[in-house]
Amino acid sequence: MKTEFKSMVESTPDDWKVIVGEQMQFMSGLPDRILQHMELLGSDFGGFPIDRLQHCLQTAELAAEGGEDEEYIVCALLHDIGDTLGSFNHADVAAVILEPFVSEANHWMIKHHAIFQGYNFFHHIGMDRNMRDQFADSEHFQRTARFVSLYDNPAFDTSKPKLSLSLFEPMVRRVMAAPKKSLYKSLIE
Repeated sequence: MKTEFKSMVESTPDDWKVIVGEQMQFMSGLPDRILQHMELLGSDFGGFPIDRLQHCLQTAELAAEGGEDEEYIVCALLHDIGDTLGSFNHADVAAVILEPFVSEANHWMIKHHAIFQGYNFFHHIGMDRNMRDQFADSEHFQRTARFVSLYDNPAFDTSKPKLSLSLFEPMVRRVMAAPKKSLYKSLIE
């Protein structure tokens, strides 16, 4: 069903009943769209020893093995989801997708992980490896450095068997079932 107005100014409460109903159905499919998009990373090596999907899966697996909670593991899984559409700001893309569903600490960690990962290679490409130091006063600095050190950095292991996204699908569905914060949160309560 669709409405007939030509501009938002002309819309009515009845129009918005239709729109909100349709949007709620669409929003409920977000986990499916996220998982489908993750599959796109499976053919992208970008010069790395493993494809980006396996890198994300290894990162999530390491976080799970490290005893992290489900929300953190989903963040680890999706940390590079922005590589395809935000090649110059992939961490920002991932953070924006995750923001409604995760804690401030996890959001900050994902938003800044690329700069923290840069400590390991920026000096090889003519950039400042200590760029992360600008965030030294952040309460999330150590958390993010730990994420990169323990989970993101070592997740390029070609000797590991290929992992399946289906291992983490239930977690993605649970974490993304309902936003913790969103402009539209009241619509789902």
